[in-house]
Formats: sequence, structure tokens, C-alpha cells
Amino acid sequence: MIEKTIMGKLMNLLALSLAMLSQTALAQNGGSSASKKWTLQECLDYALANNIQLKQNLITTQTNEQSELQAKAALLPSLSASTNQNGSWRPFSQSFVNLNGGTLTSTSNELNYNGSYGLNASWTVWNGGRNLKNVEKSKLTTEISELNTEKTANSIQEQITQYYVQILYQNEAVKVNKQILEAAKVQRDRAQTMVEVGSLAKVDLKQLEAQVSQDEYNVVNAQTQLENYKLQLKKILEIYGTQDFDVAIPDVDDNTVMSPIPAVDDVYHSAHESRPEIRSGKLNLESADLDIDIAKRGYYPSLSVNAGVGSSNSSGNHTAFFKQLKNNLNNSLGLTLSVPIFDNRQNKTNVEKAKLARQNYELSLQDAEKTLYQQIETYWLNARNAQQQYIYAKTNVESMQESYDLLSEQFKLGLKNIVELNTSKNNLLQAEQQLIQSKYTTLLNLAMLRFYQGEAIRL
Repeated sequence: MIEKTIMGKLMNLLALSLAMLSQTALAQNGGSSASKKWTLQECLDYALANNIQLKQNLITTQTNEQSELQAKAALLPSLSASTNQNGSWRPFSQSFVNLNGGTLTSTSNELNYNGSYGLNASWTVWNGGRNLKNVEKSKLTTEISELNTEKTANSIQEQITQYYVQILYQNEAVKVNKQILEAAKVQRDRAQTMVEVGSLAKVDLKQLEAQVSQDEYNVVNAQTQLENYKLQLKKILEIYGTQDFDVAIPDVDDNTVMSPIPAVDDVYHSAHESRPEIRSGKLNLESADLDIDIAKRGYYPSLSVNAGVGSSNSSGNHTAFFKQLKNNLNNSLGLTLSVPIFDNRQNKTNVEKAKLARQNYELSLQDAEKTLYQQIETYWLNARNAQQQYIYAKTNVESMQESYDLLSEQFKLGLKNIVELNTSKNNLLQAEQQLIQSKYTTLLNLAMLRFYQGEAIRL
């Protein structure tokens, strides 16, 4: 079963989770684990073992399993024991003795008591087959709950991958901004020398100093965004505290970015067979069919067997306690046949409601299929567009870098002004940002397409 598969995987990840928690504790105590960098796979494994929402879904599945056991138990007879003890006191009643049918009883103004004891069994022999159908429905409910757990796990993995890729992108954005800042500082220092020798106006130096301040802010802003994405990732991982958290930066070459993009229809065909949202939608239709069948069986008669054993005793009877129980022992056995004749349209209403519920599930499945195709198509379009943008961006960065290097030398010689230099630098910055954005956009969408095909998430 799916839930058992997930549970088995979670148990396999328990050792990894404990190791990570130990590393976290070491980090808080100043240990060497503070420098640990999380890989994408470690993040995914840790989340599957520790995410609260996923644990809550697993509890729901276990609850449904208990309901399934209860539905199966309804096929068996029920047995109950009962006793009733009564006492009475008549302080102003006169005492008398009564002989009735050979039994001598007496009353007095003293305390009197009597008791009854019974053992009763009941078994629904046949109720139109509803109990058997309820067992089938409870099994489907458990399977649907397991698929919802799998759906939650998939959603968590997708969110983690998105934040992880954002961190990778923002990490490179910080590096680019730092490089731009260092270049701006070099230009400012050169301009300071040129001002001192009289080959550059002070107003141009002020512009370069202002640009350095702007670039310093850009670095801080990029770092802030990086830390924010790390915070969001920690939240999904259920990691709290002030300990350091960082991710491992994988090596990504051009071959990885330019990996073949799977066809939309191929991905959709695989996803349609494996994705839990589609499988649960199909099971909901099966469950709705069972609901219709169960509702129709309300027109059928039902037959039940009842049996009982009982006895009683009384303090007013001049007979020993156990002899009273023997003398008063009674047994019963009966059959109850119930035939619905007129039920104020209850059964017909149940059948019609079940049919309408099935129509709703059918529409929900169609919507899920449409949404799935749109998601896959969006990932495919984004991957193709990002790959083409990456090819252009690589060439553009090389061109902008050469242009910026040339303008820097010309500015140093006084052949270009500060406006032209800043324009060239901004063009280079935009080109580098476009390059890393297209790079990681491609990686993310390729990873999602493979994931929807049934593969494990990887960059």
C-alpha cells in the first residue's frame, strides 16, 4: 500500500534525521557541524521525515485505517452483558407473606433488593449487502488518504526545490554584485588619482562615489534576499533557531543546462498514470459508485438474529441466591425481518444525492487533469524559453564584458565620460543577471518535468 511505502521511507530517513539533529545541536554548542552545507537531497529527505503537515496527513490515514477495521468488524455478531440491581425501603409498609403459584414471597418495612442479569447477542445476517459495500468503501477511503499524503509530500518537495534553486540563483547574484562593487571601487580610486592630477572633474568623482554607494546597497539587498530564501527553506524543513544554515552549491555546466527537454505529451502520459492527484480522483469516482450502490440497497429488506440469556433474583423470595438464578433462567432466540415499504422518500433522496456527488467527482477529476496538463506545459515552455535565453545571455555577457573593459580603459585615458562608463557597467550587470536567471530557471523547470515523469528530483 502507498501509505506503507511512505511510512517505510520515513523510517529509513529517521536515522538521517537524527544525525542532522545531532549536527544541529553541535552547531549550537560551537561544534564543527556549524559549517554543514545542505544538499538538495538532504533537504528533501529531512522534510519528508519532519514536516508537520505531512505527519498530520499520516495521522489522518491511520484514523481511516481504524474506520476500515470497524467496517470489517460490523460483519461479525455483537455480544453484550448487562445487569440491573434495585433496592427499596418502605419504612411505613406493613409486612405480609404471599403464596403465588407455589412461590413464597414476602415484604416488610426493611430494605429489599432484586437483581437481573442478561447476556445478549445480535447479528445482522443480511441488510442488502450494505455492510460488505461499506468495507469496500472504507478501503478506498484509506487509499485516498494515502494518496493525499503522497500529494502533500510531492508539494513539499516542489516547494523545497523552488526555494533551493532561488538560493542558488541569489547566491550567484550576490557574487555578481560584489564583483561590480569591486570594479566600481577601482574606478573610484582611479578617478581620485585623476582628480588629483587635474585630468578629471570632481563632479565626476562624486558620481563614481555615489555609484559605489549604490553598488554597496545592491550587495546588501542581494544578501538580504538570499537570507530570506534560506529562512523560507528552513521553515518548510521545520528547522528553527539561530544556528547557521547554508546550502551546498552544485557544479552546473552548460551540458546540464542544455539537457534535452522531454516532450509535453510524454511527461503528461507518465504523470497521468503516477501522480497522486489523478489517482485519488479516479478512486473518488470508484467510491462514488459504491455510494450509489449502497444507497440503492436501502430498498432491500434486512434480516437479523437476536439471542439472549437472562435470570433474576429477589430478597423477598425465600430461596437461595443461586437457586433463584437457576429457577429464573430464561433463554430467547428470534429473527427480525424488516421490509421498507414507505420511507418518506429517504432512500430515493440518498440515491439521487449519491449520483450528484459522483458527477461532482467526475468534474473534479477533469479539472485535475486539465490543471496537470497546464502545469506541465508551463514547465515545458519555461524550460525552452530559458534555454534559448541562456544561449543568448552567454554571448551577451561576453560582449558586455569586452565593452565594459574597453570603456574602462578609455575612461582611464580620459576618452570616455562617467555616463558612458556607468551605462556600460549597468549593461554588463543586467547581462550577468539575465545569464544566471536563465540558468537556474532552466534547471528548475527541467527538474520539475523529470519529477512529473516519475523521477526523483535532481538538478
